[in-house]
Amino acid sequence: MSEHHHHDDEHVREHDRPLSGPALRVKALESLLVEKGLVDPKTLDELIDTFETKVGSRNGARVVARAWVDPAYKQRLLADGRAAIAEFGFFGYGEDMVVIENTPKVRNLVVCTLCSCYPWSVLGLPPVWYKSAPYRARAVIDPRGVLEELGGEIPDDVEVRVWDSTAELRYLVLPERPAGTEGWSEEQLAEIVTRNAMIGVAQVTVPVGGRR
Repeated sequence: MSEHHHHDDEHVREHDRPLSGPALRVKALESLLVEKGLVDPKTLDELIDTFETKVGSRNGARVVARAWVDPAYKQRLLADGRAAIAEFGFFGYGEDMVVIENTPKVRNLVVCTLCSCYPWSVLGLPPVWYKSAPYRARAVIDPRGVLEELGGEIPDDVEVRVWDSTAELRYLVLPERPAGTEGWSEEQLAEIVTRNAMIGVAQVTVPVGGRR
C-alpha cells in the first residue's frame, strides 16, 4: 500500500512542477486561442488525442505484426505499402509509402536529410532526434555508427542501407520478427514493435519475462 502511495506522490509532484519555457509558451498560446474563440477546446482535445492515442506508432506496430503472421499481407505490403497500410484505415497526406524489410544480412535506416518528412499516419509524432541536424547528417555519412549508438553493434557482414524520405515519399522499416515469439498472437506481437524499430535505428526484442 505504501508503495502505491509513493508512486502517486511522485505523479503529483511531476504535474506540480513548473512548465519549461517552450511548454509554457505553448500553453499560453493555447489559452489565448481558446479565449479569442479561434480554437474550440473540444476540437483541440480531439486533435491531441488523435495524435497521442490513434495516430501513433501503435498503428505501424499493427501493420508490422500483421506482416509477421500473414505472408500474403506481407507480400502486399512490400509491393504497395500505401495500399496495404490503407487496409487498416490508416491514410497519409498524399505521400507515397514504401516498406523496406530488414533481414539477417540487411539493416535499413530511414532519414530525411532536407527537413523531417515522416510517416505520421503510422508512426505518430516524430522524435526530436529524428528532426535534429546531427542525426540527419550522420545517418548518411556514418549510418553504421548511428545504428550502433542507438541500437547495438552491427556485424561486419550486415549491409546498412539508408533511405532518404521526401515530401512525396515516406519509408517504413519492416523489422525482423524476433526469435522466441513463435505462437504469439498478432496483438501480442504488436505490443513489442517500437517506433525506433520502424525507423530502423533499433531491432525488435522480446521483453524480459516473455509475452506481455
